[in-house]
Amino acid sequence: MEPAERFLLDRLAYLQCAMSLLGFVLLRLRRSCYGRYVSPGSAFRVPARAAWALQELPSLAVPLWVCTVTAAERLHRAPNRILLAMFLVHYAQRSLIFPFLIRGGKPMPLNTFALAFMFCGYNGYLQSRYLSQYAVYADDWVTDPRFLVGFCLWLIGMLVNIHSDHILRNLRRPGETGYKIPRGGLFEYVTAANYFGEVVEWCGYGLASWSVQGGAFAFFTACILFTRAQQHHHRASGLGVHGRNETRRRGARGTELAHGPERPLVL
Repeated sequence: MEPAERFLLDRLAYLQCAMSLLGFVLLRLRRSCYGRYVSPGSAFRVPARAAWALQELPSLAVPLWVCTVTAAERLHRAPNRILLAMFLVHYAQRSLIFPFLIRGGKPMPLNTFALAFMFCGYNGYLQSRYLSQYAVYADDWVTDPRFLVGFCLWLIGMLVNIHSDHILRNLRRPGETGYKIPRGGLFEYVTAANYFGEVVEWCGYGLASWSVQGGAFAFFTACILFTRAQQHHHRASGLGVHGRNETRRRGARGTELAHGPERPLVL
């Protein structure tokens, strides 16, 4: 049974890579439909806070369930525990803290919410089952350069992601509306610093885990978030040209709006 399940976990990781490519192509053709890009006429939408909390929760709940109801033999080893903790720390923040910091937020289409919920359950099982039952690391893996570099990238990426989300939440004063280009942090250098941080984070996790499962998740994150970042970049670039008159009317503080120097996409 164990060799069969290990084979299944590898196949699930390869399937995740295929889904990454499919999602990349579809999002390039159809564009993302969430947040500011949701059509006003979209039916069946989930409130932003509830959507974020519930759709991310399976990535926290499923691993905890897997580790509770199974032997989780590999979690007796330090590398496995640390890698699983890296995964859980991100999703504890994402499902239990981040949603309740949202200010306003546009409702999410039900189909987008459902796809995210299913993926988080799928990926939560894939990562936790592999790390708790099948991943084999030497005792000194935590001193291996691949683990050390990967852990540092994971930590830096997570901090960039959290800081960038903080900047985005504080873009507007109470009562302000309209699109504003974020300033500060890595937003001075890249259009979508929050996405950039998350991609770096999961690439670090994939490197530290040195597994097809971790690599597949990093690849999925990069494929999906690149298309979203590109969409943001095109919107910001367009407003940088067409929003100049509005910027002048708002005076010096208007430089926080759409007009400003062009920044590279990156993510």
